[in-house]
Amino acid sequence: MELTFYIAAAVAVLSTIMVITRYNIIHALLYLVVSFLSVAVVFFTLGAPFMAALEVIIYAGAIVVLIIFVIMMLNLTQEDVQREKEWLNPSIWVGPAILSAVLLAELVYIVAAGTPPQTEGAVVAVDAKLVGLSLFGPYILGVQLCGIMLTAGIVGAYHLGRQKKKVIHRFLQERSAAA
Repeated sequence: MELTFYIAAAVAVLSTIMVITRYNIIHALLYLVVSFLSVAVVFFTLGAPFMAALEVIIYAGAIVVLIIFVIMMLNLTQEDVQREKEWLNPSIWVGPAILSAVLLAELVYIVAAGTPPQTEGAVVAVDAKLVGLSLFGPYILGVQLCGIMLTAGIVGAYHLGRQKKKVIHRFLQERSAAA
């Protein structure tokens, strides 16, 4: 189990570095998904399967879909669509695919071994009900603030995308009037 922890941690660090160094948002997003999945494996090896599931559902699922939604709202032109078709070559997705395969092999090894992760001290099992009571009890203000921040981010992305569209539309009108 200790070896799988270190491998997953190395994959997490490597994929996070790749997220930071990528210029293309889609490439960074692929590495971000791998980073979230590797952190989920780290949680699982530390004996927190519920946190691993939350990591996959909330981060690797919902946040990534939100980022894709914002990208879609920015109104890509035909030139951008053509550039996206060029991204489908294997040189783009082979890095995230290899890192994901390493994580999958680790997960298969952990499940096949059947030994529960070793933890020190008394471990309290945390289920969904306790997490819900905590989030919507003493931490309700933090949950509400996160929701407001996400909404503000979506509104800001929409506003930026709309302004870009207005500028392009105004430019095309001036160009056709001059002709």
